[in-house]
Amino acid sequence: MTSAQHHYAGRSRGDRSSSQRPGSRNVELALHVPVIGAAVAPFMAGPDTDTDAVRAADSLAYLPSDPSAAAEEIQRRHEEIGFSYFVLGADVAGALAPVVADLAGR
Repeated sequence: MTSAQHHYAGRSRGDRSSSQRPGSRNVELALHVPVIGAAVAPFMAGPDTDTDAVRAADSLAYLPSDPSAAAEEIQRRHEEIGFSYFVLGADVAGALAPVVADLAGR
């Protein structure tokens, strides 16, 4: 299941919508994250996306660009909300490769 919300929506709205679905523990959840640090995935959000506003809103559409911080946030979203899959833009794949390596060992 993929849950969609506007990238300026705050985290609490996303937490509530994902965690309150009946039977959500038996469903694989995917989260599209268009904003990584100051980078915006062009196929996931418009070029005029205000990355500072997305971060300030504490949006689920944002991950920090620091690999350690991103890994911690992904793990938290998995444990607290139940997201199993994270879809990121190809332009950040290289920078976040250490995140995959870190999470693969958990």
